[in-house]
Amino acid sequence: MLGIPYNHTMETPATFFLVGIPGLQSSHLWLAISLSATYIISLLGNTLIMTVIWMDFTLQEPMYCFLYVLAAVDIVMASSVVPKMVSIFFSGDGSISFNACFTQMYFVHAATSVETGLLLAMAFDRYIAICKPLHYKRILTPKLMLVMSVAITIRAVIFMTPLSWMLSHLPFCGSNVVLHSYCEHIAVAKLACADPMPSSLYSVIGSSIIVGSDVALIAASYHLILRAVCGLASKNAQLKALSTCGSHVGVMALYYLPGMASIYVAWLGRDTVPLHTQVLLADLYLIIPPTLNPIIYGLRTKQIRKRTWNLLMNCLFDHSKLGS
Repeated sequence: MLGIPYNHTMETPATFFLVGIPGLQSSHLWLAISLSATYIISLLGNTLIMTVIWMDFTLQEPMYCFLYVLAAVDIVMASSVVPKMVSIFFSGDGSISFNACFTQMYFVHAATSVETGLLLAMAFDRYIAICKPLHYKRILTPKLMLVMSVAITIRAVIFMTPLSWMLSHLPFCGSNVVLHSYCEHIAVAKLACADPMPSSLYSVIGSSIIVGSDVALIAASYHLILRAVCGLASKNAQLKALSTCGSHVGVMALYYLPGMASIYVAWLGRDTVPLHTQVLLADLYLIIPPTLNPIIYGLRTKQIRKRTWNLLMNCLFDHSKLGS
């Protein structure tokens, strides 16, 4: 699958050079400022969500445990690409070592795979909570939650490790300039001297299996949820049941819609869509969900909102007491 044998050490560049967003170099400073602000919001928001859930024993339900893991994955996803992007946009330092490039690629792929698995787990949680409320604690036990989390992680490792490995073992004997702001799979594959089709084909098949199966199961869960909600006699009960799913639906839309747009443009619109638009879509796919996920859950989830406010007030009150 990897082509004719070759001398890997002789034909592998020591570094790649990330150009940022091709065609928008004049806007790199403004992009760096906005990206830095977005990254800070993402770190603070997700860290706050994790802290609130960790410190409050009343938030140890399955939904909040999955949300805790989601916040951690969002931090990993954003941190794997944003610091380097900011460095490129501020100083123009786009150099990245060969190993660092493929390590970044691996973490991006693994984080996105884990995140879609967590969205499926959270959909399953909502299905049990609404369709089988009397059996909720019996079904979603800590043991099952642990098994689900481990299975999601193992799936990401099994599917995503070969993707980066196959591409990293192709010869790169030509240009080392990556027309992207991070080591995106397709952008790096274009630099290979050998045929990258096996790696690209594996990327499409693997992504289709993971995302396709997750989306199908999420859709099935919400189909059953809507059937159960429509069967409720009280209008207030229907609205209350649907409101518990609002945050999850919003997070899913933020994750899947930019991702689908980015993949569609990269594979089908590369000859018609400008390169800077393709790169921007790919960047937003990794930046928007980690930034807005904690905001959505903070605003729409009453328990999170209340506990966060109490935590902030306690911290401010304790600080003022120490100051006086």
